[in-house]
Amino acid sequence: MKAVRYLVLALVGIVILAVVAIGIAFFTIDPNTYKPQIEQAAEDSTNLELDLAGDISWSLFPLGLELNDVEATLDQERFVALEKLVAKVDFWSLLAMAPQVNTFILDGLDARLRVAEDGTGNWTRIMPEGEAPAEEPAADAEPAPAEEATQEPLNFAVEEVRITNAQVHYDDASTGQSLVLEDFTLTANDIALGQDFPLALGFRFVTGEPEFTVVGDISASLAANEAMDTFSVADLESSFELSGEPFGGKTVNAGISGDIDANTTAETAAIKNLRASLANLEINTSLNVSGFGDKAEVSGNVDIPEFSLRELLSSMGQQAPETADPDVLKALAFSTDIGGPAGKAELSNLNIKVDDSTFSGSASYGIADSAIGLDLQGDAFNADRYLPPESEETAQTEEQPEQAEEAGPESDLLPLETLRELALNINLGLGELIVSNLTIADIKNRVTADKGLIKVNEFSGRLYEGDFNANVTLDARSDNPTWAISNKVQNVQTLPLLTDLAEVDALSGAANINMDVNTSGNRISALRGNAKGEINFNLAEGEFTQMNLTRMACRGIALANGEELTTTDWGTGTPFNDMKGTMKIDGNTLNNTELVAALAGMELSGDGTVKLDTSMLDYEIGLRIVGEVHRDEACRVTEYVEGAVIPVECRGNFSEDPAGLCSFDGSRFRDTLKDMAAKAAKGKAKKEVEKAVDEKLGKELDKRLEGEAADKVKDKIKGLFN
Repeated sequence: MKAVRYLVLALVGIVILAVVAIGIAFFTIDPNTYKPQIEQAAEDSTNLELDLAGDISWSLFPLGLELNDVEATLDQERFVALEKLVAKVDFWSLLAMAPQVNTFILDGLDARLRVAEDGTGNWTRIMPEGEAPAEEPAADAEPAPAEEATQEPLNFAVEEVRITNAQVHYDDASTGQSLVLEDFTLTANDIALGQDFPLALGFRFVTGEPEFTVVGDISASLAANEAMDTFSVADLESSFELSGEPFGGKTVNAGISGDIDANTTAETAAIKNLRASLANLEINTSLNVSGFGDKAEVSGNVDIPEFSLRELLSSMGQQAPETADPDVLKALAFSTDIGGPAGKAELSNLNIKVDDSTFSGSASYGIADSAIGLDLQGDAFNADRYLPPESEETAQTEEQPEQAEEAGPESDLLPLETLRELALNINLGLGELIVSNLTIADIKNRVTADKGLIKVNEFSGRLYEGDFNANVTLDARSDNPTWAISNKVQNVQTLPLLTDLAEVDALSGAANINMDVNTSGNRISALRGNAKGEINFNLAEGEFTQMNLTRMACRGIALANGEELTTTDWGTGTPFNDMKGTMKIDGNTLNNTELVAALAGMELSGDGTVKLDTSMLDYEIGLRIVGEVHRDEACRVTEYVEGAVIPVECRGNFSEDPAGLCSFDGSRFRDTLKDMAAKAAKGKAKKEVEKAVDEKLGKELDKRLEGEAADKVKDKIKGLFN
């Protein structure tokens, strides 16, 4: 035991002597004496030229080093410089294998990083050319067996870290971009694993193209456990000032505050009371995440209090969008709860406010398959308020659509690859929608999408005292997508609809329409050209409000009677009791062969075509006289006129002047006059025969035959001529 005791005393004595020797060296040796050797060693081993202009000092308790005014140049340009570096480590903590940094101070760091036009950075030239890099293990080499020994948790402590007045310049000649990080400061105290420590950070970040500046200040309390798998950020407070070209020369304030916890081993994270702000926009959220990756389970809430988008854009130096109503986009808000099973984020209690409109419902998103579900119901929304105001240029474009189409080659209508990736289940409802000046109520819309097969299973609503229901199927699984469209309209009043939609008041009546159309293609021209289908329509108790067919018919009747019309107040419209027909869709052409309508004293029938690609109408209409048409004496229906057909033609561009499309067809009326003349001649001959039979032959028959027998013979003789 005495031997062990003497051995221990000897070791302690050696350590004391070593410490004393080191202490004597620290106090007697001046490190500044070796600056030339240090500078030469740097030049010999690197391409850097090291200049130790300031003093070098060291200490034993704590063990430390201090450098002042150090600069390293590369190719006669500053690469890095610092005004002061202080690094001190507790001597006895090193012996105990638990290093404790007493102080780390870095002041006045200035780094210059440059990229040449060929894309090489100046930092790649620090080492001399030809020096082989460290060999990397071959890709097929077997990895070294993992050591079974357990690794003890890292244990270190830092009393103070302070970085002040640091800056980094980055210039890229290959892109023309320049970045500057300056006025960088960082302070932290009492840093140790397993406990909180304060951190303060400040900086100024500038970009050259575009010119953009961020000035930031961040403070927080940080913590990490000894296993380095649990981290926390508490009492986070940060503020930023954003300015530059993206903000039109204005300065915008932003900030983030809250608490964040994460455990990488358990794969959990929590965001507590996080508040992010940008000018007048504020986002508040608390989130919990369990599991990272596709099977993450998320719960929490998100709230965006009411804000003005116009004010936000203005404060950011951006122009607010021009809208027909300048008072919109001033009251927006959003809130929702977040939950759902692993791998799926579900939004419940979803509320969206857009000015005077509110929407509520739920939504979901599949993290692995990007499937989107949405069930949203709204009260009322006026889309016309948000459209750009109509300008002279807009009006000219609407008046000359063909010029807009000629501006460039036709492009695909839909991105087919994107549609094939969609997985949708959307259910929308809206109490009232105003769009293109149309008012639609009680809207219901159901849309599904699965691998390129998109279905609008229902798009229904109430429209101008009637209702409609449309269904659309788009099969985009091939490069030539197919479309199937069906629509049913019941009792929709056409006059207010056309007036509100296109300011056209040419037709009134309760419209009933059944439409079935199939087509294919991914361009407007192809969809029109390939369209096949049928439209059946019926208008009850209606009127041609800008077309007086009665006047046109009376013109023909007056000509037949050889008289002139005296009525001057004809009015502008023509009422009808019922109008129906069938249109066959064949590409850009609509063929109507069964147009019939019942008018006052007339029966309308006609046929014609509508060219959708040229907006041209070509109809021939016949007005058959079946009764009294008008009180004008010249328009009286005689026995010769009754049954005659008054021809009307409707031709022209229906998008320009609907009221001027139809007119009396004089060329076809000549045939009508011939028929009337033939009928009149036949009637006159009939009267002559009847007169001869009654006056001459009748007397003879009365003498020879008794009363009833004579009358029968007379009728038979008249029948021969009729």
